[in-house]
Amino acid sequence: MPFVTHTEGDGPAQPSGPAYEKPVPRPARSPAKSREIRAQNRRREYINRNPEYFASTEHEFADPLLYDTLIRQHQTPAEREADGKRKGYSRVLEGDLARGEARLADLAKKAEESAETPPGSATATGPRANPAAVDLDLFAPEGKDEARARWRDFLADRFVYGQDEDFDYDVVDFDEAYDVMERRDAEDAWFEEEDPEFWVSEPDEKSDQRRESRSGETGVQDF
Repeated sequence: MPFVTHTEGDGPAQPSGPAYEKPVPRPARSPAKSREIRAQNRRREYINRNPEYFASTEHEFADPLLYDTLIRQHQTPAEREADGKRKGYSRVLEGDLARGEARLADLAKKAEESAETPPGSATATGPRANPAAVDLDLFAPEGKDEARARWRDFLADRFVYGQDEDFDYDVVDFDEAYDVMERRDAEDAWFEEEDPEFWVSEPDEKSDQRRESRSGETGVQDF
């Protein structure tokens, strides 16, 4: 289907129509928001390059109940025994104590919410500090692989949003080497801002002369 061109002034012909409309630029972010997004993108790139971050035994204490649901309950007896040997007796005991305290705190919180809720009314649930725990209430993981993937996603989000108190975020937040996503977005924005260009051939003087000479020929030789 041929496209329609229009000429404004003496400029070159430009295509018109919805397919050639210039994209609307995104609204500018505030400096604080830009710094926040840049830091989060750098953190995301860091854990992509350093998957060993997820292997730390310290992550168990980030959410003991969630760890128990997504990891421990899906371990075989042999896996749990090997995990205990790797952590050591003191660390296993510390994990058990943390889970016990978390269960008591969770029961106390539920009892308090139940007492504050009038009979017959729907229980109002506010946002939780642990997004992954909300997902557990809605969709139980189907199998060991999905449970481990959800635990990994929880740790990744926790790291990106700066909730790992044992990590020195400055080594990542101020390192431009992790600006992979920002450079990619800048390249995409540059291509979006570029107008489509079409090559228009310039008139050929020799071709015009040949056309004029041919228009005067009659096909009869004159002597």
